[in-house]
Amino acid sequence: MQGDTAAFNLQAPATSLARMEYDLHSMLLWVTGLIFLLVSAVMLYAIVRHRKSRGHVAKPFHENTTVEIIWTVIPLLILLAIAWPATRAVLSQKSTHGAEMTIRITGYQWKWRYDYLDDNFGFVSHLATPRAATAAGAARPEHYLLEVDAPLVLPTGRKVRLLLTANDVIHSWWVPQLGVKQDAIPGFLRDAWFMVDKPGIYRGQCSELCGKDHGFMPIVVDARSPADYARWRAARLKQAAAAADDPARVWTLAALRQRGETVYSQNCLPCHQASGKGIPGNFPALDGSAVVNGDKAAHIRIVFYGSQRNPAMQAWGKQLSDTDIAAVITYERNAWSNHNGQVVQPADIHALRGGSG
Repeated sequence: MQGDTAAFNLQAPATSLARMEYDLHSMLLWVTGLIFLLVSAVMLYAIVRHRKSRGHVAKPFHENTTVEIIWTVIPLLILLAIAWPATRAVLSQKSTHGAEMTIRITGYQWKWRYDYLDDNFGFVSHLATPRAATAAGAARPEHYLLEVDAPLVLPTGRKVRLLLTANDVIHSWWVPQLGVKQDAIPGFLRDAWFMVDKPGIYRGQCSELCGKDHGFMPIVVDARSPADYARWRAARLKQAAAAADDPARVWTLAALRQRGETVYSQNCLPCHQASGKGIPGNFPALDGSAVVNGDKAAHIRIVFYGSQRNPAMQAWGKQLSDTDIAAVITYERNAWSNHNGQVVQPADIHALRGGSG
């Protein structure tokens, strides 16, 4: 997955954890390989040298204390030799003591959200490979299905603690070169850690089958030098402050529709499709839908709370901002053949959420 180094072995490790796992894997490969060769050699020697055609006759015997002690003690010593470094590796993986920053990672179908808990900002990371590239015969970019619109940016040389959970089903955050693979389970908070040695781009994927777009849920970690990370962090904080929406702002239909199209493509498109026709038998069409063209309040409720009739329809109220929900509903009510001209304002969502709007 990462070039020639991964052709016949694990990817080149980029953290102390990954190096420990790489060395453990190599040691186990040598131990099991030598045992296989040794046992095979003894068996072949016995078969060839003592075959029946040379006049050998099987010697019947029962119990041999010396042999039984040997085949008990030797495997025990081998297992102890393997268990010692394996136990040390597991304990090291679980030791988050001394972490210098904490990132909460939440898995969604089919994207990741990263929250920088020390700086109180976060963002959602989506697959960036164009959907058109997945069609048969289409040209594919270099990092096909392994590129995102917003990577997890971290500094090198700092111990990073990860808190992982999920919003819907079980996911698994896996970046081989960082030596991290941790399940993200709804209702539970699991932790992991790593410290990247040098700047670079490290790619991974969700490794737990989590639905029809499981293969479209990549992970990209952009490790930068402390100085570069400080500049990115300052810019991100300014961007977060500037992007904070005023729920009382009154938007035009055109502005909300434009923003809603982006929100739709990032969150709704896998199920309801770009055409709004859905996937018959699984995900309903929004183009011409009675819900989308009917009562506005009912449309808002199903987007905000999810569907009781179809559990695949998520509760977006926990994932999107008031403005994003208002924008995507406005877009759905004014896209394809739906042209009812109705606008849902962020204040409508804010009021449903319990605000004062």
